Amino acid sequence: MEAPRILVVDDELVIRESLAGWLRRDGYQVDTLESGELAIEALKTSSFDVILLDIQMDGISGMEVLAHVKEEYPDIDVIMITAFGSVPSAVQAMKSHAFDYLLKPFDPDELGVLIKKLMDHRAQRKENIYLKETFEEQARFESMIGQSGPMQEIFTLIRDIKDSDATVLITGETGSGKGLAAKAIHSNSRLRDGPFVSVNCGAIPPHIMESELFGHKKGAFTDAKENRKGRLELACGGTLFLDEIGEISMRMQIDLLQVLEDRIFYKVGGTQPLTADFRVIAATNADLVRAIRDRTFREDLYYRLNVITLTMPPLRDRKEDIPLLADHFLEKFTREVNRGVERISRDAMDELMLYEWPGNVRELSNAVERAVVVCKTRTITPHDLPIGTSLEEELKQRYFSLSDIEKNHIGTILGETGWNISKAAAVLGIDRSTLYNKIKRYELVSPKAKD
Repeated sequence: MEAPRILVVDDELVIRESLAGWLRRDGYQVDTLESGELAIEALKTSSFDVILLDIQMDGISGMEVLAHVKEEYPDIDVIMITAFGSVPSAVQAMKSHAFDYLLKPFDPDELGVLIKKLMDHRAQRKENIYLKETFEEQARFESMIGQSGPMQEIFTLIRDIKDSDATVLITGETGSGKGLAAKAIHSNSRLRDGPFVSVNCGAIPPHIMESELFGHKKGAFTDAKENRKGRLELACGGTLFLDEIGEISMRMQIDLLQVLEDRIFYKVGGTQPLTADFRVIAATNADLVRAIRDRTFREDLYYRLNVITLTMPPLRDRKEDIPLLADHFLEKFTREVNRGVERISRDAMDELMLYEWPGNVRELSNAVERAVVVCKTRTITPHDLPIGTSLEEELKQRYFSLSDIEKNHIGTILGETGWNISKAAAVLGIDRSTLYNKIKRYELVSPKAKD
């Protein structure tokens, strides 16, 4: 492993030579420079792990060099060199993210201990980065993000079925990521190099669905001015994703069932059979079992589609994924709209964690996007979120306040003890005077007094 590289910057020759000699003796690569101007120029072409930097220099000061380093080269650690009388300046440098400071005159042993401490710190930082990257790798699968148990199970299932061409039915609430799961299944299958053709069954009017899926021959109907490929033909060699499958008509259900059973189809107005050489993934937010009972969805088609089932969990059941998702969306939207928003405050993240997210991941994405646009500082606060007021009102409706709980509890105990103040106070674990004060505050009245 290459020895760490250290740059010593000081306008006194004897100090540069002394520090360089000691550091080289300990096995470090060392360069020396006599001014802040030269240091800034050297950083443009050379890389360093550590800079030993004098605070007091003519021209560009050590503090100015420190600010430049932390702005342009944040991975370089800086130790400030200072005389005893400039300790306050060194403390200020620490506040500006210097690692530490070294007092003149130097003790070689003290220098060795400080550099060893810094190298241990750098090694720990690298280990933390590695662990963070490993964690993020485990929490990401294709375009999906999730460290929670339910999402890790989804990732495992997608990996398990990568060698299968079996039909998959993805269920889950609106906005829970069914489309992302479908793309991940395709990307991990043997058909990954083929097309991924998506059909939103709920967005295509029933009277043109047949032509959209199967295509048509020229002259097959009034508006058929030319031959046209349908989604089934376009999907050949890849994956056909039928989103919101529960929305298709009974007639189209019959036609689709026929395709799945015979693996052939015909264009509208055509007589030449085409091979259905594609994998089918269907998705729905509807309860298809109930739809079967209501006779709006065919049971035989359901079983044809439901060979492998994948259920996307709602966001409220995997809340530990919210910080990961929120940070992902923050990075995405700040980049898209070129805004300098850097973080989400703790209070804002608390609100994101408390909210129930009926629109799931899609609603969270929209909330963060809106916050990035309206945020006036570098930090998103609860005020920037579109959920703050509604969340507060929702919680007020669903839960009692602490004072309401205390009032009800005291009233219950007083009732159980027949309004015997001594007994009630003993049960509540408070003295009689405290209990009297609470009775007065909450305007509690005994049944006898009412009579």
